[in-house]
Amino acid sequence: MSTPPVTTSPAAPARPSARRTAPWTARRTARHDPRWARPAMWAVLVLAAVLYTWALGAGGYANEYYAAAVYSGTQSWKAFFFGALDAGSFITVDKPPFALWVMGLSARVFGFGTWSMLLPQAAAGVASVALVHSAVRRSLAGPAGHAAALVAALVMTLTPITVAINRDNNPDTVLVLLLVAAAWFCLEAIRTGRPRTIVISAVLVGLAFTTKMLQAYLVLPAFALVYLYAAAGEFSRRIGRLLVAGVALAVSSAWWMVIVDLWPADGRPYVGGSTDNTVWDLVVGYNGLGRIFGRSGGGGGGGQGASFGGAAGADRLFNDIMAGQISWLIPFAVVALVAGLVLTGRRAAALTGGAVLRGEGDRSATVTALRPDRRPATRAALLLWGGWLVVHYAVFSFSAGTFHPYYSTAMAPAIAALAGMGGVLMWRALRSSRAWAWALPAAVAVTGGWSFAVLRRTTEFVPWLAWAVAGATAVAALGLVAVGYGVRRVTVVALAAGLFAGLAGPAAYALTPLGSGVNGTNPTAGPSTGRGMGGPGGFPGGFPGGFPGGFPGGPSGARYGGPGEPGGTGTPEGMPPGGTRPGGRAVGFPGGFGGGPGGGISDAMVAYLKKNQGDATWLVAVGSAQSASSVILSTGRPVIAMGGFTGSDPAMSVATLKRYVAEGKLKYVVVGGRGPGGGDSEVTEWVKANGTPVDSAEIGGAEAGGAEGNSSLYKLA
Repeated sequence: MSTPPVTTSPAAPARPSARRTAPWTARRTARHDPRWARPAMWAVLVLAAVLYTWALGAGGYANEYYAAAVYSGTQSWKAFFFGALDAGSFITVDKPPFALWVMGLSARVFGFGTWSMLLPQAAAGVASVALVHSAVRRSLAGPAGHAAALVAALVMTLTPITVAINRDNNPDTVLVLLLVAAAWFCLEAIRTGRPRTIVISAVLVGLAFTTKMLQAYLVLPAFALVYLYAAAGEFSRRIGRLLVAGVALAVSSAWWMVIVDLWPADGRPYVGGSTDNTVWDLVVGYNGLGRIFGRSGGGGGGGQGASFGGAAGADRLFNDIMAGQISWLIPFAVVALVAGLVLTGRRAAALTGGAVLRGEGDRSATVTALRPDRRPATRAALLLWGGWLVVHYAVFSFSAGTFHPYYSTAMAPAIAALAGMGGVLMWRALRSSRAWAWALPAAVAVTGGWSFAVLRRTTEFVPWLAWAVAGATAVAALGLVAVGYGVRRVTVVALAAGLFAGLAGPAAYALTPLGSGVNGTNPTAGPSTGRGMGGPGGFPGGFPGGFPGGFPGGPSGARYGGPGEPGGTGTPEGMPPGGTRPGGRAVGFPGGFGGGPGGGISDAMVAYLKKNQGDATWLVAVGSAQSASSVILSTGRPVIAMGGFTGSDPAMSVATLKRYVAEGKLKYVVVGGRGPGGGDSEVTEWVKANGTPVDSAEIGGAEAGGAEGNSSLYKLA
């Protein structure tokens, strides 16, 4: 098959000016869009909204560790600003507070409850899908751009781990939104040449840092290098603009950290997760190098860290735990990236006559070459999303520290954008040159084959789906080859089969969180693989034979108990009903699961403490946050978590405890279990020497003890 004749346009400068680029990219009007573009976009956004909000309350308070901090922030502006776990502001959570601020403001406006806390998370997820769509659409001209954007938005929407985390209150949802917005402005800076857009991009990354610290910076290598490569203007000017953006990044990243570290330590909460009560230690230790090299670097535990996503290594994202969460389209994204970069090169553009990007003509017609200001923008977008994917893949695969599957949701925007852009580029190339007739069929075959392999790992999960994907893959690959050789009659069938082969598996996994509450601490989607802590939020039995009905309220219409419901402990004072605990467990019930390993203290002990708290600031002091968060949510009262999230933070000292007791701020301490109040710690010894054990008969009998090992309640005043 011969290549089409090419009519070239006049040569263009290597770095197009802002004046020339902007009208083509940023000022297009709706009348130039295909008729199907906007309805299709809105359909995907509606789908995303349904996936992220359907039966949203089924998971109760989700991660109770963060839920307690959100609720405490509604009681105290001081707790709100610092991100404190309790309204008395004894200790912060082990992350910066930006995501808590988003949820906390909603809870202050609408009253604290499951929906007021989680709906902003779902809205952030939908906004991320919309921004990925917009970024991809602006990177390709004409109908091809709209097609690529639609595919990217659909892939982003159906990524299983993204569905799970967008229904949770972990900070990753807000992190992804901020980073996608930063990518959008970075691409605008490259496309338009406007200096302020790269500064805005830097500020957004800084806000992402105030959401989850150093993970936000994983996008910076791609942003900076692509801007230097593709932005308009002289190289020295690009360097200068990056330096200005760097200043903006530093200010927007460090302002909260600087304020907290300069604040007198006795006037603010202890920085949870740190060893020395500073945010800086939290940044470089527990939430920084400790995640990569396996040293905690902070109070959050020692050793190599807990890997809930499997052993570190190049295959981590493809193991039994991670594969169903994020890996489905990684092979396609890699092929799409390589093919896209080749196709946007000058020689490939000449070979395909510009039809690759502009969607004009076919093999038998004379077509116009690439518009001069369009190829750099497309190539820059491919490089940016590709760099995003490569850096995240390397860090997530080889990190030796604590790693949760839901971290991988940060890869979803890059995979989605590359799948959309690269898929459309390969499709246009397939129809324009026999030299490219193999690329898209090969990518679909590899993707469908991997999807089949993942689905066969859990044979009880919709057992027919793997074989349907295998059949669709074969039809799509053969059909696309036929299209490449001029058989256009099979185009619709080939494309439909290709979409099914690539998206059926992730779509099936993505539906599972809608019918059962995900594990708030370690949210995942799909059937349980029997590995990893907590397990996925899939349906019991893994969807045997198909999708069960009765999504609302849980599988087969099952209801969950919680505060204000049968089996719950009642509604916390000042809080509306709506909190739930999966399985009907009461908040604070021994053995319940909340914001970390372990449980809470018994209902009888909680009732005793509420009756005898008096004017004390805190209801009780316990060893770790998993107990404290449950009691905070069940009572609506401040509780001290002496050892932070894991119980190993050196937050409570004997001197501090003495001061609280002398000032009448604390009357009761639970000793035993983990944390400063457990074992042979100085705090435990002081409490036992100076406190009075509370007789179990006063609490409610022998069964009223705590859940933290052999814990006991002591009265100190």
